[in-house]
Amino acid sequence: MPQPPDHASPPGRAGEGGARPYERLLRSRTGRGAVALCAGALPALAFPAPSLWWFAYVALVPWLLLIRSAGTGRRAAADGWLGGMGFMLAVHHWLMPSLHVFIVVLAALLGLLWAPWGLLVARLLGGTPSLRRSVAAVAVVPSGWLMIELVRSWEGLGGPWGLLGASQWEVAPALRVASVGGVWLVSLGVVAVNTALALLLAVPTARAAAAACLVAVAVGVGATVVWAPRPQETGSVRVAVVQPGVVEGPGSVERRFSRSEQLTRELAGRDVDLVVWGESSVGVDLSRSPGPADRVAALSRLVGADVLVNMDARRTDSPGRTGIFKSAVLVGPDGPTGERYDKMRLVPFGEYVPARALLGWATSVGKAAGEDRLRGSGPVVMDLPDGLRVGPLVCFESAFPDMSRHLAKDGAQLLVAQSSTSTFQHSWAPAQHASLGALRAAETGRPMAHATLTGVSAVYGPLGERVGPVLGTDASEAAVYDVPLARGTTLFVRLGAWPVYGALAVLAVFFGALGLRSLRTPAPRRPGPPARTAGGSPGRPGH
Repeated sequence: MPQPPDHASPPGRAGEGGARPYERLLRSRTGRGAVALCAGALPALAFPAPSLWWFAYVALVPWLLLIRSAGTGRRAAADGWLGGMGFMLAVHHWLMPSLHVFIVVLAALLGLLWAPWGLLVARLLGGTPSLRRSVAAVAVVPSGWLMIELVRSWEGLGGPWGLLGASQWEVAPALRVASVGGVWLVSLGVVAVNTALALLLAVPTARAAAAACLVAVAVGVGATVVWAPRPQETGSVRVAVVQPGVVEGPGSVERRFSRSEQLTRELAGRDVDLVVWGESSVGVDLSRSPGPADRVAALSRLVGADVLVNMDARRTDSPGRTGIFKSAVLVGPDGPTGERYDKMRLVPFGEYVPARALLGWATSVGKAAGEDRLRGSGPVVMDLPDGLRVGPLVCFESAFPDMSRHLAKDGAQLLVAQSSTSTFQHSWAPAQHASLGALRAAETGRPMAHATLTGVSAVYGPLGERVGPVLGTDASEAAVYDVPLARGTTLFVRLGAWPVYGALAVLAVFFGALGLRSLRTPAPRRPGPPARTAGGSPGRPGH
């Protein structure tokens, strides 16, 4: 990674008298580190529960300006690392009760992803950027950020929770942008605006270029809103979401099942097409437990619709493959229909411990999984008797844009996410999780129902718009939604994560140009030995 330019000096000179308090703070290693942590944490306020979506467009500016003031590459990398650590801690702070001090270790490790980004920011924004460098910054800095989001979206690193573009889940123009390039394109736009604003504030000579970049972003969003293909509504389907609420203590699995059963009975006569229960709503393998299976089948006959439950149970999937699976199972009037989806992407530490031989000690300091769950082999689109095709996801799989995209490509007309965030009931997690449904719906042009055990449960239409009431964390009820169906293919479903490849191309061009420039610049000549003079010496001529 290239070093910041020599003229990017820190604010205030060491030892100068009368320095402002903030200059003394930033010259202190501890003080600057604390500022970087806080600056990196600011974007978390744009996500639910605060949901200050507009704040996302300015939240990175303090962090960018701090890195810009770094006088050395080491300091810029440290500002990036500590800011990234602050961001990860703030976005995932609700994991603290489960992981305890281990969350700090994880945040510190994942924060390292932002160290090269810090060098990139310092190289492009440091000193007095030229017009060309200012325009390049608005493209390159967001591209670098997107690479971080791509890497940490790997399931083994925690998955794509807290992607910056996800903060715009309730902004209609941003959802239209998501239909074109997914959450990735929204993230690029948000970081581009922050970068342009940082230039506007800190570099007077670049203000015209920064303003032009802001106008270009606004025009691009406007054009997307007007011209991007829209899904065409083709009728509606009545979906019931059953949320039993918090059930704790001895026998909680059976009592939760009974409460879900009671709420489902109340749906009789409401002409629903599908009933959805939350994650882990059934604690036994229905294929080996005729009693619970018969009870759910009786509910299906009563309400006149199939019931999509979720099993969290030990099962033999194939010879030699026995363990605990999280499975979405469709139950009809005659019992389980055979339509089943086994969860593919598991929550690190919550459902399995990565490299258990090395990190198994995490189970002794938090609530990490004592036994690894087993994974499913592939996505499943379920066919209902009336012809409706349903694509199920389980828990944080709704955070992965590619999973819902593949279900839409495979013909799913309705996306369903079954979740349980009861462990984090009084945190920001339930609202954050429910908000992801809006993005997945907008990206795919398919409605999505997010059904949980304890809230927040919500339903979204094919444009990402909210449908009907939200079931909060204090609710124990069944709600019926008239969900609009749609046909057509969004550009994101058709083209995939093309903004990621675009960002890679931008970075390749940038670093290629830097490489060519370094080759064309002649290396400085080594000074030759000092000339000797008559009666003198190399060190002291003339003496």
